[in-house]
Amino acid sequence: MRLRAAMAGIAAVVLGAGVGELTAAAFAPSSSPVTVVGGALIDVAPGWAKETAIRLFGAADKMALVVGIVIVLLAIAAGIGILESWTPSIGAVLCGALGVAGIVAAVTRADAGGLAWAPSAVAGGLAAFTIGPLVRRAGGAMAAHGARTAATRPTDDRPVRDRPAEPSRRRFFAWTAATALVGVAAAAGGALLQTGTRAAGAARAALRLPTPAAPAAPIPAAAALHIPGLAPLITPNGQFYRVDTALLVPQVDPGSWSLRIHGMVDHPLTLTWTELLALPLEESYTTLACVSNEVGGSLIGTAKWLGYPIRHLLAQARPRAGADMVLSRSVDGFTASTPLEVLTDDRHAILAVGMNDAPLPMVHGFPVRMVVPGLYGYVSATKWVVDLEVTRFDRATAYWTTQGWAPRGPIKLESRIDVPRTGTVHAGESVIAGVAWQQHTGVAKVEVSVDGGPWVAAQLAPAISADTWVQWHLPWYADHGDHVIRCRATSASGEVQTSRQASPVPDGASGWPETTVHVA
Repeated sequence: MRLRAAMAGIAAVVLGAGVGELTAAAFAPSSSPVTVVGGALIDVAPGWAKETAIRLFGAADKMALVVGIVIVLLAIAAGIGILESWTPSIGAVLCGALGVAGIVAAVTRADAGGLAWAPSAVAGGLAAFTIGPLVRRAGGAMAAHGARTAATRPTDDRPVRDRPAEPSRRRFFAWTAATALVGVAAAAGGALLQTGTRAAGAARAALRLPTPAAPAAPIPAAAALHIPGLAPLITPNGQFYRVDTALLVPQVDPGSWSLRIHGMVDHPLTLTWTELLALPLEESYTTLACVSNEVGGSLIGTAKWLGYPIRHLLAQARPRAGADMVLSRSVDGFTASTPLEVLTDDRHAILAVGMNDAPLPMVHGFPVRMVVPGLYGYVSATKWVVDLEVTRFDRATAYWTTQGWAPRGPIKLESRIDVPRTGTVHAGESVIAGVAWQQHTGVAKVEVSVDGGPWVAAQLAPAISADTWVQWHLPWYADHGDHVIRCRATSASGEVQTSRQASPVPDGASGWPETTVHVA
């Protein structure tokens, strides 16, 4: 009985969740039950848990979270089914409670709409309505099976008779399977409906970016080394790392987008999409890096960005004396704390609308995001940005600061070995190559040490600018055996990359990257 009751509970919850997802797709795209619960879990999870997820799953961390939510939900559903078999109606109450939890998570989101409550209400209500009849069918099938078993025992006073147990079991399995399949089909339909009806995607596909008033300077001819295995100088959009808190990518129609600049300013202002595109946009190359990047990690990339300098907008708003921070806010409620002086100096801190000669990809902040050289993304690179509040660090706290991360986040001097990777290489003439960076400062030198030997200066390719990483390489004769290769960088200001090992928390990882190779 327990197994069948568990199956009944799973089928009821799958039906409710699937129809809830379909309801969300039709009426409240940002409030699907799985999304709002997952978003709530991301918000309440401690910093170490988020850091572990990024380290283990990288760009697949959100998919891993969704899979985890589904597994836990199925386990809870099975338990609810068993409880319903013991105490009738308790399953309906618990399913309703799940729906209420989803409603609370949905209506408390920053981007909650008027119907944000509806998908979770439908999911919880339908599961509550369905679980009782399914569990009773499970009990009826078991009762019929018991009656059949008793009837087939030989007695002195009655013949052996067969009872219709098999049809009862078959009907139970048929009802359970059909219920679950309807839920799965509804969820799939919801996914297809969201894909086909989002205005933001259509607007992006139709968008033609304006010609930049200030094009980016040409990339130096020798800046890209074209060594197999070395990261490309310019990261393609499809390969650019993604780390953010959005379980469901926000769908922002540029026609309704606006940016509000307010707080400690003399002249608050609001900028619309049309007004932004009419401004003299500028191109610039900037390397972005995530503070969660381990030493030698891949959460970094370089792109050509098109946008408008934030310093010009802040100059119009006229920040008041005493202001030292800009709290940027995403449409989904994420916040980042950026030092005011970083947004008002001469660096290419921009409101970006383009990435590598194309409109921003949806996952990278379409229609508008911030790009700020010299800071880790968690304090500067707000995607889907809609609000800039000029304030003070002692008055406002950003999303990741509440999780234990440093409030300012300047980029550390780093380097990475891309070639050779850990593994086996052939003996003879070879090459060691990689990248190094300290945005808005620049890299002056990279050195390599093999097996703890002396530091040897690598050949540095010309940099695009001080705001981008630089490629480097060193010819190497690979002798037979195992070898440990390390590298370190020196910045344009004379700082030498530290050997002190530090984890990403609270302000970025540090240490010398190394790789171990076997030469065969």
